[in-house]
Amino acid sequence: MRADMLTSVLTELNGTSGDIEASGVISTDGLMIASVLPVGMDEDRVGAMSAAMLSLGDRTAQELARGTLEQVLIKGNKGYVLMTYAGAESVLTVLAKPNAKLGLIFLDVKRAAANISDLL
Repeated sequence: MRADMLTSVLTELNGTSGDIEASGVISTDGLMIASVLPVGMDEDRVGAMSAAMLSLGDRTAQELARGTLEQVLIKGNKGYVLMTYAGAESVLTVLAKPNAKLGLIFLDVKRAAANISDLL
């Protein structure tokens, strides 16, 4: 039931912008809770990578006195990966196209993360 509600939030997030290609809710230890990923994309790999990058981002923000981590953004030549906390124990990961309008995506991701946090 909870997984269905989370998947619904992710499906709505993916539908808000044609620039969002995939999304997932991952526990901070790397386990996929819910996802809307393209066929062939490995959930376990996405989960493990997201948890590792968020952990590294946390540590970097602390060590360099940047305050509490809000998000991690990775830009590649084929698009973006955006990770943000969705509650204390989960991460929302979003994959976006290279020409994505990041301002709008940040806003949509923030709203989705708040909804996910409420559900968890």
